Amino acid sequence: MWIKLTLLLVAAIACGGSAEQARFDNYRVYEVSIETERQLQMLQHLELNPDGYSFWESPVQTNMRLSIVVPPHKFAHFEELTTALALKTRLQIEDFQKVIDNERPKRRPRATLDWTDYYTVEEIYAWMDQIVAQNPTILTGSVYGTSYEGRPLKAIKLSQKAGNPGIFIEANIHAREWISSATATWLLNELITSTNPAVQDLAQNYDWYFIMIANPDGLAYTKTTNRQWRKTRQPVNALCVGTDPNRNFDYFWMNGGASSVPCSDTFAGLTAFSEPETRAMADYYATIADKINIQFSFHSYGQYLLTPFGFSGAPLPSNNADLQRIAAVTANAIEATFGTRYTYGNSASVLYTTSGSTVDYFVGVHGTRLGYTFEFRDTGATGFVLPANQIIPNAQETLNGIIAFVAEAKTLGYV
Repeated sequence: MWIKLTLLLVAAIACGGSAEQARFDNYRVYEVSIETERQLQMLQHLELNPDGYSFWESPVQTNMRLSIVVPPHKFAHFEELTTALALKTRLQIEDFQKVIDNERPKRRPRATLDWTDYYTVEEIYAWMDQIVAQNPTILTGSVYGTSYEGRPLKAIKLSQKAGNPGIFIEANIHAREWISSATATWLLNELITSTNPAVQDLAQNYDWYFIMIANPDGLAYTKTTNRQWRKTRQPVNALCVGTDPNRNFDYFWMNGGASSVPCSDTFAGLTAFSEPETRAMADYYATIADKINIQFSFHSYGQYLLTPFGFSGAPLPSNNADLQRIAAVTANAIEATFGTRYTYGNSASVLYTTSGSTVDYFVGVHGTRLGYTFEFRDTGATGFVLPANQIIPNAQETLNGIIAFVAEAKTLGYV
């Protein structure tokens, strides 16, 4: 009887039965380098049996680095573990709750978006509706589906004339990566309001398609319950909730860098496109794919600009030399803005293996020539919890990178 009650309690917690916001007082975050198969196997076992630990990246291969959140009652155990496995570690964050507490301004700014704070799904959607209403001749809003919890999945198109090349941006597919949707909304606002000739050129001579929040259920959950949540919110079984939507697309699905274990943060789903959010995005993209020349997926963190393909044993795209040339120009423009250094290259080579991602799907299935993943600031000092005072600087350097990107793509004949 007690076992049954305990399981029900665990299931209720996993399904978000409690709306109380999780706290991480005195939790530490360590960066860990995986160098041997034994280290990999032990960390994979720990991820499946966490007992208080949580992983910011799943251990999927040797020669990778990941971050582990260690609760206070596991400090001694973690020290013993690292000694026994000869793990190389680096303390990233001394007190994770303090980083969370310092993420947002102490005084709440005005409700409409001004990019000095992070906003809720409802506030972002209200802003999207408002900006479309204010600019009806150049903006078109659409609802391309419904999330598991019944939220609309919204997109915006910016077009000032017919026949423009298309640029597609999707953000916040991972719930905890708040900087991604903040940057996407800032970019759209800048395309509409900027007097910078380079930005006006982008706005007038390209069609822009934005999905600001690809995973609204997950984003809402990070606001109310668990700041660390990554996945969707559709239950998988009695104990596990959610699928990693960026492992759920039907292109070499479950072919490396994804988990078949439902409670894992990189769980790829029971099937490809098991999530209404991913199925709807794929269907929406299919309606515009022939118009898209450039595709960007916005993520955090790490300061990377990643090119396809990411799945195990994947070949490099036939235009890989061009992909790297454009990435180099983009990274240089980003660094020239505030000195932020991006690493660029094939995602599986410079970061780790992934499969079932949006970029691989759009490039592999629809033949989009230029598909890239941005991993925004920082490199680990705050991780996914980037302070709100970095929203505008992050967005500004991203815009400068995109200006350089499009110019180089044009030189090479892609637009």
